[in-house]
Amino acid sequence: MAVTKIKPVKVWLKSALDYILDPLKTDEKILVTAFNTTPETAYIDFRHTLAKAIEKGNNRAHHLIQAFKPGETTPEQAHEIGKRFADEVTKGKHEYILTTHIDKGHVHNHIIFCAADFVKYRKYKSNKFTLRDIRKLSDDLCTEFGLSTIPASKNKGKHYSEYAADKYGGGSWKSKIKAAIDRLIPVSKDFEDLLKHLQSEGFEIKRGKYVSVRAPGQERFTRTKTLGFDYTEENLKRRIAGVYVPAEKKYYTYRDFIFDEPDEGFDIFNTGKPITRPLYIRPTPAAKLIVDIQNCVKSQQSAGYERWRKINNLKELAKTLNFLTDNNLLQYPDLEAKTEAVNDDFDKTSESLKAAEKRLADMGRLIKQMENYQRTKAVYDGYKASKKKDAYRKEHEADIIIHEAAARALHRHTDAEGRLPNLASLKSKHENLTNKKNALRAEYNRLRHQVREYAVIKKNVTSIVGEIPAHPKRSKAKRVEL
Repeated sequence: MAVTKIKPVKVWLKSALDYILDPLKTDEKILVTAFNTTPETAYIDFRHTLAKAIEKGNNRAHHLIQAFKPGETTPEQAHEIGKRFADEVTKGKHEYILTTHIDKGHVHNHIIFCAADFVKYRKYKSNKFTLRDIRKLSDDLCTEFGLSTIPASKNKGKHYSEYAADKYGGGSWKSKIKAAIDRLIPVSKDFEDLLKHLQSEGFEIKRGKYVSVRAPGQERFTRTKTLGFDYTEENLKRRIAGVYVPAEKKYYTYRDFIFDEPDEGFDIFNTGKPITRPLYIRPTPAAKLIVDIQNCVKSQQSAGYERWRKINNLKELAKTLNFLTDNNLLQYPDLEAKTEAVNDDFDKTSESLKAAEKRLADMGRLIKQMENYQRTKAVYDGYKASKKKDAYRKEHEADIIIHEAAARALHRHTDAEGRLPNLASLKSKHENLTNKKNALRAEYNRLRHQVREYAVIKKNVTSIVGEIPAHPKRSKAKRVEL
């Protein structure tokens, strides 16, 4: 389980970098990773990129914190997760410093990345939508590494007064109304009967466009729709009838925005302006998991939920059988073989994608260092030719430090004659590799959906026919027909 938060760095950028790079917190700087910069020159590199930023503003950097549950991961694994996390958030466009701190009771990552990217010099847009995107990325990585995640809630967030009342004052009015509704739903015949039961317990009902409820002693009425997704009038009626199924809708998503058409969207990462490009369409799963009703606590508490779950299980069973028929997987060994093949394809694509992303990161660092070297070469040549080196260095200290760091980084990339790769050719290769990586990413998303789909189908089959031996006999009479 990882908790994430992000905050802007507006003034004390150097102090923030010094804090996360503290050797006492980072195991003597062993758990430190830098992208397109170095820990020694990060402050200067950030300032250089910010000087070219199109949007000016106060934000110099963004400080991203990723904290893990105590004892759930090692510092080395947390650092690996943080590296993947930082690469996904910055998309290879922002310099960043990643450090893993081990001085607290829990392992946590600090990522400080420049507010402006070094590709188009656009400022990163941080808002509630990008925060949701960041949290989803963190949860996906935790799931991949076998760590727990915080389950999402469909209910609305609480106002602080409601939170404080629940924590310290014995419960808020909304909590009391919700508890009463949950308790009375199993004994109500319909929505009107539910309202009568509430009135018999002292709750006042006010009708209008929306039904409102007021608890005994409460000053104002509360609309049921403000209690959360499960308490709208329509969903309450469904819960009572035992047919509570969220309405399915085909929609298009991009960075957590939802649209009706596939050519609308917002480029949140760079400009925040509307764009027109094909957006990701969330695929509909072939079937969902069949739930064991006998061991489901919620089914035992609510007769309406039990009725709905039985009906829903039948629907998912029909979808599972349709999927097996359409894909000619009516023999269990065939389903096992297909599942293994899909998993193998996903693993190979995942490795290829990681290799492409690593190569892109290496090429990006090389391009950045070559550009820094060329940009500061004249200043450094002047420094070497100057007779008053101390005064010259003091005047041009930033450029000299960047040139020296770039020269050290480029030393291992020179050929036998001491020549560097051609910058234009390197940029062309970077663009081609980026296109290849994007194609691999699309294939990765497709196969990931298939892996999850076949896992659900296989679990549903197991719940229907029971556990099947790993190596069934070859006798045709004993083959399992699905």
